[in-house]
Amino acid sequence: MPGRAESATVQVAGLVQGIVLVTFPAASTIFTSARDYDLSRSQYGAMFGPQVITAVLAALAGAGLLWPGLARRVSEKAIYLSGLAADLGAMLLLILSWLVVAEHGLAYGLLLAATACLGAGFGLAVPSLNTLTAAFHPGSQDRAVLTLNALLGLGTALAPLFVAAFTGLGFWVGLPVAAACLLVALLTISVRLPLHPASSPAAAGAPAPARRAGPGRLPRGLMVFAAFALLYGFCETMNGNWSQLDVTYLGVRSSTAALALTAFWALVTAGRVLVAGLQRWLPSRAAYHVLPFVLAGAFALIAALPRDAPVAAVAAFALAGLGCSALLPLTISFGQEKLPGSQTAVAGGVIAAYQVGYGLAAFGVGPLIGTGIRLPGLFGASAAVAAGLGLLSLAVAHRRPSPATVHPRPGPVRPQAPRAAQVPGGRS
Repeated sequence: MPGRAESATVQVAGLVQGIVLVTFPAASTIFTSARDYDLSRSQYGAMFGPQVITAVLAALAGAGLLWPGLARRVSEKAIYLSGLAADLGAMLLLILSWLVVAEHGLAYGLLLAATACLGAGFGLAVPSLNTLTAAFHPGSQDRAVLTLNALLGLGTALAPLFVAAFTGLGFWVGLPVAAACLLVALLTISVRLPLHPASSPAAAGAPAPARRAGPGRLPRGLMVFAAFALLYGFCETMNGNWSQLDVTYLGVRSSTAALALTAFWALVTAGRVLVAGLQRWLPSRAAYHVLPFVLAGAFALIAALPRDAPVAAVAAFALAGLGCSALLPLTISFGQEKLPGSQTAVAGGVIAAYQVGYGLAAFGVGPLIGTGIRLPGLFGASAAVAAGLGLLSLAVAHRRPSPATVHPRPGPVRPQAPRAAQVPGGRS
């Protein structure tokens, strides 16, 4: 059945996207090891700069805030395939950098190119995955999109474990090799599928898509949601990109450090599912106000971790994952309900702001460490940022009911590009 094949392909793509997304942070100890890439903390952080730039541009372009005319002419399938192709480029460049790791400058240049591809892949593929999933399940959009995001989260949680497993086998690059093979398979299958709701029986009766904001315009009232997303991006990235280096700094083995990062991403995903499941008893608005303070407490615990305490380290980062869990999707949901005529623009603008926060933590922490500030101290300072999120949540959700869904609403499906008409003589 074509609809089932399309839906299954998109769901698997979500899982693979999650793995690809965390491959670079999961290999942080590889990049900074003197036996491998021998990057300084500043070089490691700066490695994510191109990713932030391309992800922001892709998110804004996908929301129609950049080149709106072009965005309307490109089909959702083309955006999805472009995202997968960019992800594949990131994995291939990462593998190539490993092959020339002895040439430090060349290897680092390839890593920068790889993260640039990764940012483009994230910004293009993830919104399209959400939109296509919703289009293929018009009668159960919420459940389908929640499942997709759970699979994406599962991929983020698995990536550190895969890196640790391949490192134990003496071949850490096995993860990007495996991811590249999966992406090639997905591209081969996806190209042959229509990947359009009109081709799927599930599309019958699908609701009309929300209208977009004016061409190239940011909707009024978006700034408070963008500010929250920026601070959230900083907090999430402190955990996602620097957890393993912090745990190994405290004398814990790299395999346990990978488990701490897995615990963080696993609780991010589980927390989103939990908040969605408990909406009847615990309104998501209440969770939105409480979770930042849970995150602040987790940062304080991480800053106070003693040396050689693996169980405490894993537990602290798991608590941080719970604190992060539903904050970003709920921010988009609150924004979409406050600005119902600009749902796609809200999602794109918030994701772009989140990526800016990601960049601040990803390549801002390295230079601070270079001045002599220790990672535990930076995690302690991040507790104040998380507490600020709690205060800002009052402005974001002030006097507003809980959103109908925890996850953001997908944007409208872009139409397939029209095929050229046939003219007499068999030539188009």
